[in-house]
Amino acid sequence: MRYAYAISGALLVGGAAATLALQPPAGAQTAQNEPAAMAATAPRPGAPLSFADLVARLQPAVVNISTKQSIRVQPQANPFQGTPFQDFFGGGGGQEQNAPPVTRQAQSLGSGFLISADGFVVTNNHVVAPGARGATVDSITVILPNRKEYKAKLIGRDPASDLALLKIDGVNLPFVKFGDSTKARVGDWIVAIGNPFGIGSTVTAGIVSALHRSTGAGGAYDRFIQTDAAINQGNSGGPMFDLNGNVIGINSQIFSQSGGNIGIGFAIPAEEAKPVIDTLMKGVAVQRGYLGVGIQPLGEDDGAALGLPKGRGEIINRVEPGGPAEKAGVKTGDIVLKVNGRDVTVDETLSYLVANVKPGGAIRLDVNRDGRSLALNAVAGTRPSEDALAAVANGGNNDNAVPEAGGKGADEAGMSATLGLDVTELTADIRRSLQLEASTTGVVIVSAAPSSDAAQKGLRRGDLITSVNRQPVATVADMARVINQAKATGREAVLLFFQRGRGPGAFIAVRFTK
Repeated sequence: MRYAYAISGALLVGGAAATLALQPPAGAQTAQNEPAAMAATAPRPGAPLSFADLVARLQPAVVNISTKQSIRVQPQANPFQGTPFQDFFGGGGGQEQNAPPVTRQAQSLGSGFLISADGFVVTNNHVVAPGARGATVDSITVILPNRKEYKAKLIGRDPASDLALLKIDGVNLPFVKFGDSTKARVGDWIVAIGNPFGIGSTVTAGIVSALHRSTGAGGAYDRFIQTDAAINQGNSGGPMFDLNGNVIGINSQIFSQSGGNIGIGFAIPAEEAKPVIDTLMKGVAVQRGYLGVGIQPLGEDDGAALGLPKGRGEIINRVEPGGPAEKAGVKTGDIVLKVNGRDVTVDETLSYLVANVKPGGAIRLDVNRDGRSLALNAVAGTRPSEDALAAVANGGNNDNAVPEAGGKGADEAGMSATLGLDVTELTADIRRSLQLEASTTGVVIVSAAPSSDAAQKGLRRGDLITSVNRQPVATVADMARVINQAKATGREAVLLFFQRGRGPGAFIAVRFTK
């Protein structure tokens, strides 16, 4: 979904005719689009009949960017090697099993814009980053609209914000400045310029469709300007302009099932981008706050299980040993409702709020733990690189020792009728089969009824349940006791913490069967 976008739209111009209408009584409620009220919000006289003059000023500062990359790949062995067909497939015996890697060439295309007369260029990180594992970027070329080409130097890049800063050697180059994206309003006209599909400089126009839009990626920069502008591959890194010619966004992503524009594009707001670019221009890395936790959204069923309102708060499913969160007393299962007084919501996630605290800064967490309100104080650490955060090991899950559904002890407490799950005790054989630590305790899922909420949310044979509603369960009887307590208080669901193999655990709310 990392494609830059342009903006297409039509400016509607209409005449106005004087009409007579009865005025409502003073103080009476009127429709939002009552003609008399709409007259004050009609497009201002300065709204252009054409964007041509605006584009003529801005287009010279928008550039095309291309990279040349080398990718080392391991040749695939001929599947017919050693058979009578080896000469018919793969050409004379095929590749040797231990053949050395071969190097192939690749290219990437994108957009960017000049921000100084001496050649600083802003673009997306993914435009100039290696496009595949094992790839290296050999060269970056910046092409101005007058077709003049420059070799570019990478000054710095920040994968978390998907921004990069380049430098070309030039003087008196056309450039543009960042504007104030905080003043943008839904419905404002915008103009975007970029290089879709490498066809050359292209201008499109549209409106701001939404502000502070979260795409679900999390992190410090998951807040975008959404637009109906036509965003396509190759527009990445291009600027979004307001009608005053200020850069209020950097086109970055699209939402699309086909890879083409469907009218949902996203731009990094200038208010988020400019501080990162200013930092990169100084030659230093961008640093962000870090808490050292694994988090997941608090969904509607999670709220039902815990008796909390939906849409607010996130649940902690992992606490990093020795990290800032553990030192502050954060526990697995805590629900963080506020960070430094700001509500944790879909628009302002825990990750976003923490990442925007400087390392060493104070973080006050308002937490719900087992129905109790707590205030915990942490000191922000330094957020590791995105690669380090992504390096999470996936555990194995060999369920050979788990008994078959309906076997002895598989439903001794009636879990099948309650949750649609058959469960059993964790024996030494099952523990070894699932590659679990000797100290691990819990209840193992034998089967999940296909129609159950548990199965539809992904629970399956071999998953280990270690707690229910944040109460540890070591036996099936423990699990039944907590579930019965929840049903007695009128709850419609329970919050399970489960682990798959040796992978990290996660919380999941499961509704009772009807």
